[in-house]
Amino acid sequence: MMIQFLLLFFSIFGSPVEGDHEFHMSKCEVAFNEPDSAIQVSLHLFIDDLEEGLAANGHQNLRICTDKESPNAEQYMAAYLQEKFTIKVNGDSLAYTFIGKEESEDLLAVWCYLEIENITNINQLTIKNQILTSTFEDQKNIVSISTSSEGRKGYFLFDAENIEDSVSF
Repeated sequence: MMIQFLLLFFSIFGSPVEGDHEFHMSKCEVAFNEPDSAIQVSLHLFIDDLEEGLAANGHQNLRICTDKESPNAEQYMAAYLQEKFTIKVNGDSLAYTFIGKEESEDLLAVWCYLEIENITNINQLTIKNQILTSTFEDQKNIVSISTSSEGRKGYFLFDAENIEDSVSF
């Protein structure tokens, strides 16, 4: 379903090209891995958008995913994500660990990896996603939720007006 949505989206608005792009979007996969008792998050963000969002918070010239990347880039990225992307399990806000990042295959985006350990039971998962919504008025954040045992549980589309939603397990 997510792939069909993205194909429709790109067929309407076009695909991203190097440099400026006409739309602002992130995608995120949130997976509850029962065997590991962990929630694992993969966030896909356009590098230029992320750098602009971080610059608005006073972190200039980070040069993310380049040979000249600032030594503090990951620290600033992690702090930004902690502020703009939150997870609640059964009503309790949980802190996650920023595992790291890697450049996407097309070199235009970065994958950020987050994890919350010691999760044994989820009745309700609440996501609040404000990533780049204060930087770009047209920012859309797609979040897909799944479990290792049941597969896809649902997906959300967040924007500046709709920043939080929940799914029951």
